[in-house]
Amino acid sequence: MRYSDIAKFSILIMSFACGAVGHAAPTPALDSNEARLLLTRSGFAPAVSELINLNGMTRSAAVERLLDGAGKADVLAAPDWVNEPRPGGPRYQDLSVEERKQRRELEQQRIFALRGWWLQQMMATSSPLTERMTLFWHNHFATSFQKVQVAQLMYRQNVMFREQALGNFATLLREVSRDPAMLIYLDNATSRKGTPNENFARELMELFTLGEGHYSEQDVKEAARAFTGWSVERDTGAFILRPALHDGGDKTVLGRSGKLDGDAVIDILLAQPACAEFIITKLWREFVSPDPDKVEVTRIAQRFRDSGYDLKLAVHELLLTPAFWDEGNRAHLVKSPVEMVVGTLKQFKVTYTDPLPFTFAVAQLGQNLFNPPNVKGWPGADAWINSSTLLARKSVLERVFRSVEAGSVAAPPSMNVAVSAVADNMMVPATDKAAAMKELGKVPGQTALGREGRLRFANATATISFDPDAWLAQYGVATNSVPDLRQRLAIQKSVLAMEPSVPIRADLAGSAYLRTLLMDPVFQLK
Repeated sequence: MRYSDIAKFSILIMSFACGAVGHAAPTPALDSNEARLLLTRSGFAPAVSELINLNGMTRSAAVERLLDGAGKADVLAAPDWVNEPRPGGPRYQDLSVEERKQRRELEQQRIFALRGWWLQQMMATSSPLTERMTLFWHNHFATSFQKVQVAQLMYRQNVMFREQALGNFATLLREVSRDPAMLIYLDNATSRKGTPNENFARELMELFTLGEGHYSEQDVKEAARAFTGWSVERDTGAFILRPALHDGGDKTVLGRSGKLDGDAVIDILLAQPACAEFIITKLWREFVSPDPDKVEVTRIAQRFRDSGYDLKLAVHELLLTPAFWDEGNRAHLVKSPVEMVVGTLKQFKVTYTDPLPFTFAVAQLGQNLFNPPNVKGWPGADAWINSSTLLARKSVLERVFRSVEAGSVAAPPSMNVAVSAVADNMMVPATDKAAAMKELGKVPGQTALGREGRLRFANATATISFDPDAWLAQYGVATNSVPDLRQRLAIQKSVLAMEPSVPIRADLAGSAYLRTLLMDPVFQLK
């Protein structure tokens, strides 16, 4: 039975009880602001065509359409190397110094390609909610290429997150505990009986399931023993259980005792009420508001737990909670760099031939895909915005929309220019060049992009294009004509989540008016 069917059945029963069958008040259809709110918060800023698809739908019907589409979207073809039988080739310790250098450079090239591939997947997907949840899990179960060093393992993890994006949290948690990238990142691949490594067990409790205050240091130590022997097969990069390295002795975790292994520990964690509340609280901050409603969180968490950790049910409840639609909660969430860049490209139908400049842009804005800053992931929320990053965001937008007023795309920089200068010319503010190169995983003694890469970057920036005439025409506005009040309000509501922070002159022509909206700080909110 679908969620909408359950809701309709419940209403019918209540109507019988009240003797008012057939007289229930109809649920109103979404207005344009509500449709935009739903699509922006559950995905990325929508194009007009995506809004039209929700015309006439109720809130519940619109949410169900989003959930029905999750997991059914096509996925772009990944680079051929993701299917290599031996991730990274021969064992690292068997390579010469020169071969190791070449391996590092190859993996750097691959992770750049993987970042671009994922950005394109976010832009092309028919289920933005699936990609947003994939990004959410990437941050929740934070794992960094900087330590894993094998792009193929990061790709496999990304596939896992996408497949379970709106599946079952218990299933996802078990898969994460066997994920090679995670086992390497948190040092469990070398954890063995007698010398257990506590990193994975600690983060499993603190960051993945329960949160601080719901376990003891002794629980961590005992759980670490349960995960000994959970490792990675060197040649295939696959999960392997090494019985000889596993501690099969008695353990006690959160009051449960026995010859516990990793699966038993996960069962114990999932049985804790704190687990469901921890996940729902984090999802609330992702989709609803920075300040969770404790009563609603408790209610949704109970349903989530009773369902056996059905993520679709959890998201369904969150997107239909009154707080989600409350006007007082609008424009209270900050777009992440990925949301801002991907949403902007989608909403304004920006064309490009290569995602490389946007890969640099989101990294410089603080969200380098596959390289979260630490095991806690990106802090998000208000941490995304400060005086420096706000200027950087405006710089990115100015470069993308330079054709709004110029009417043409600038010629590409010389292929001989250094990558930092190329970044200056397109996406990266000059004041942050050094930080950008570090964040992008620069190989010691190398530039982040070689000569061939610099040429590719220059060519890619030259092909980014936005057609202001076509976009403004949707609202009956020309780039050089002054829109009337009705047209200005329609454009404003499609671009901003609330009134602009500074009043905008009424005599601005269409292109200038649009550019002013894009530069307003409110554009960074959702």
